[in-house]
Amino acid sequence: MPKTGNRFQSFSDFYPFYLAEHSNLTCRRLHFVGSSIALYCLIRFGLSGNPAWFFCGLIQGYAFAWVGHFFFEKNKPATFKYPLWSFMGDWVMYKDILTRKIPF
Repeated sequence: MPKTGNRFQSFSDFYPFYLAEHSNLTCRRLHFVGSSIALYCLIRFGLSGNPAWFFCGLIQGYAFAWVGHFFFEKNKPATFKYPLWSFMGDWVMYKDILTRKIPF
């Protein structure tokens, strides 16, 4: 896992770390549910233009994920240290769950 100091060199280097931080099945399921709700809210925001839907999606996505980390995975979300790559990792993991590449 190539790193410079405390930083990963690429997303492909980061993603195995991200998955290791999501090894607990309940945590992954909570991420998936939160991301699904967030996606629904973002679609509603796009259709209605009502910013409440955008903020609802943001809150729901992170709330479910953070419950998974703090209560089941027992670690600190990667969002705090790697916000962009963590956000990307959420959606790659979402796709990997949908395509059954990783267990759900």
